[in-house]
Amino acid sequence: MEQQRVLSGMRPTGALHLGHYHGVLKNWIQLQQQYECFFFAADWHALTTNYDDTAAIESSTWDMVIDWLAAGVDPNLSSIFVQSKVPEHAELHLLLSMVTPLPWLERVPTYKDQQEKLRDKDLATYGFLGYPLLQSADILIYRAHHVPVGEDQVPHIEMTREIARRFNAFFGKEDNFKKNAETAIHKMGDLGGKYARYRKAFQQEGDLEALEKAKLLLESADNLPLGDRDRLLGYLEGLNRVILPEPQALLTPAAKMPGLDGQKMSKSYNNVISLRDDVDTVAKKIKTMPTDPARVRKTDPGNPEICPVWQLHQVYSDDSTKAWAKQGCTTAGIGCIQCKTPIIDAVNTELAPIQTRCKNFTESPELVRDVILKGNEEARDAATKTMQEVRSAMGLDYSRL
Repeated sequence: MEQQRVLSGMRPTGALHLGHYHGVLKNWIQLQQQYECFFFAADWHALTTNYDDTAAIESSTWDMVIDWLAAGVDPNLSSIFVQSKVPEHAELHLLLSMVTPLPWLERVPTYKDQQEKLRDKDLATYGFLGYPLLQSADILIYRAHHVPVGEDQVPHIEMTREIARRFNAFFGKEDNFKKNAETAIHKMGDLGGKYARYRKAFQQEGDLEALEKAKLLLESADNLPLGDRDRLLGYLEGLNRVILPEPQALLTPAAKMPGLDGQKMSKSYNNVISLRDDVDTVAKKIKTMPTDPARVRKTDPGNPEICPVWQLHQVYSDDSTKAWAKQGCTTAGIGCIQCKTPIIDAVNTELAPIQTRCKNFTESPELVRDVILKGNEEARDAATKTMQEVRSAMGLDYSRL
């Protein structure tokens, strides 16, 4: 059976921190064990808000990919690539822009939110308005089944589904659609009979389980050409040919990694622990963290619930350590430095293997280059297949030339 595909990307921001590791990378590491994964450095997306300062994009992309590899993203299990090295993203973005209503982009929740947050920047550009459409192209060009996102990003996936639906409605039409679909069923042999039964159960009885079984059946039909598979997906639901399948949001757990000040860990808040921070730097950052302001002296009891250090205990400490820290804080039995020591040890223990791998990749840039070149090639191969279908459906394949 064909492995389902996951697509996810990250803007290049340079070396990563523990917020990235706990919020994104650990999830990617798990997903690559279950799905066919494409992970990309979204360098074009970096231009939507930083078009006036591009000097660091290349080095930031390089450092970010090194940290992905050091954290455990495996190029043998995932395709790791750079967005701008697959120009088909831009082509699909352009073609989708021809059919995407302007209000769909203007209503994206993050559009006005980002304009408000970044009011010091001139964001009255098409690039900024159109970045959700570029996101949609990123997803649809790989025909991704799932896109791991937090709840705040679900509207982007819903818009992508609407765009795919609209595109298929315009361009999924073909002469002799039913005849071609029936021919494709015949090509499937015994599987064709199963498909026909599942289709009948769904269309006549509304059996949603039969619908899902039929979709899985099509994915497992390895000898079925891509065009026939698209055709039968549409025929299954009584629609036109499905050229761009609709992706599903794969909700990820909310990131639990607080920053050094208790806010979300972010470079913009200057409250991060980098994956590359050495032992002494980690110790210094955690030792100087703010604590319960009521604990002026060691003899003053504290309240863990309002202390940023307690939030880190929730991430790094086992139940017995948390009980020790809570008891010691509320009774003034331990000082704040004592409370922080187990966290310092736990963070450095977590970072040690990551930093060893990071050092190896940094000292062997050819390994990183080979990973990216391989990923670019795999991504472009998949994107090229989709664009062949898209161009053909839109009458742009020019087969006589």
